[in-house]
Amino acid sequence: MTGHAEIGRVDPSRRGGELELLSEFLDYHRATLQMKCADLDEEQLKRRAVPTTGLTLLGLVRHLTDVERAWFIRTLDGRPAPPQYFSAEDPDGEFDTLGSHPVEEVWRRYHAAVNEARTVVASFPAAEEPARSAGADQPNVRWVLLHMIEEYARHNGHADLLRQAIDGEAGE
Repeated sequence: MTGHAEIGRVDPSRRGGELELLSEFLDYHRATLQMKCADLDEEQLKRRAVPTTGLTLLGLVRHLTDVERAWFIRTLDGRPAPPQYFSAEDPDGEFDTLGSHPVEEVWRRYHAAVNEARTVVASFPAAEEPARSAGADQPNVRWVLLHMIEEYARHNGHADLLRQAIDGEAGE
């Protein structure tokens, strides 16, 4: 993973349109996750550093890759997006089978999922637009963006604790 300066975390604007601001807050949280993983080697990214949980930083990246794909590609855009790291046979695969894909590939998949999510959001004219997937109870764009901000905020708290247990790095 690259250093902090290359991650480019930018504070969200204080003014702007709804889609713009929600997207900026989500990007802020995406960059925060990357900062929590920055400058760690493969062993550190895979380390189960907090004894009461099986979470790892790499597992969080894998999980959020599948979450990005599920909400933006499958739900909002209505296209197939099968999970990349878990299955019916391995329901916790994103957290448990950390050696199934090289770390560099995990990051490539993560960035591809984020870029595709941004493209999907940009294809909607407004936050109140409903998802394109079939179903009577589909969320709108606003709901998905707010849900993803919540998802990242929760997991960034986990990432902060993991990172601090790995090498003492804390903050932000």
